[in-house]
Amino acid sequence: MKRLLLPLVSLILSMASHAQVGELRDNLAIGFNGGYNLSRVDFSPTIKQELQPGLTGGFTLRYTSEKYFSLICAAQVEVNFAQRGWNELIEDGSNNTYHRTTNYIEIPFFAHLGWGKEERGLQFFINAGPQLGLFLSDKEHYGFTSEYPWNPNSRPNYINEQYGKAIENTLEYGIAGGLGMELKTSVGNFIIEGRYFFGLSDMFGNSKADPFGRSANTTITGKISYLIDITK
Repeated sequence: MKRLLLPLVSLILSMASHAQVGELRDNLAIGFNGGYNLSRVDFSPTIKQELQPGLTGGFTLRYTSEKYFSLICAAQVEVNFAQRGWNELIEDGSNNTYHRTTNYIEIPFFAHLGWGKEERGLQFFINAGPQLGLFLSDKEHYGFTSEYPWNPNSRPNYINEQYGKAIENTLEYGIAGGLGMELKTSVGNFIIEGRYFFGLSDMFGNSKADPFGRSANTTITGKISYLIDITK
């Protein structure tokens, strides 16, 4: 029994040690990304909305450090310009329309986990991690006519404090995650990804004296990226 047990324990310890360290990598890739946002703001009290379209784009840096069995582990950071905002669905008979475009610099910090080909071929991946944002500017769009003048006092539940209200919190934070696939070729890596951002901070004040208890961005993003391997 001892003769069988000792090799078995040695094998288990060896496998555990291998699993902890993994197969080391030293791969750095840089490139750029672009895509399309569909955004809304999670208000409390609730404001009925449709998704607000916008553009996004920026730069990507990814460092691959290890491979655990078939799992490729990397860290990824981006610096992006992103258009967000909200588009109100006004159903009070006034024929008014309103949407606001908000512009941000966003910096996601991702754990990047991939499965598939490392050199040439297709790889599937998951991105997940925190995201910071810095508010840059915004623009309000009011829709009304002489026949149907602007009449915010007719809004459901009389919620109209958002009109003309300046963004009060310029620093944003939240969590983001995405799923995608990457085609690795001899001329670079081509990536397509779907991503979701859930804001944990509010753009307006949220004290008891403020009109909104919550006013956080949420965004669905479709994105394509192109990366070039700098080191392997």
